[in-house]
Amino acid sequence: MATLALIIAVVALVIAIAAYRRTGGVGELQNQIQTLSSTTDSVRDRTADALNRLEQLVRGGKDRPKPDDRSEPSTHGERR
Repeated sequence: MATLALIIAVVALVIAIAAYRRTGGVGELQNQIQTLSSTTDSVRDRTADALNRLEQLVRGGKDRPKPDDRSEPSTHGERR
């Protein structure tokens, strides 16, 4: 019985190796990794740019003074 299991395992291994080579093997896998790597870098750059623009919108950019740096006191909410 153990001999039969060993024969079946060897046949399955041979079939798996043949299928792996037929689908492209290591070369195709490396090409897919390279493609995914370049796509990931592109998406990372676009995300960083979008977050930078969002930060500029939220903070108001470099030209807008911060609330603590105002030269004139605010008259907002005061009644005369």
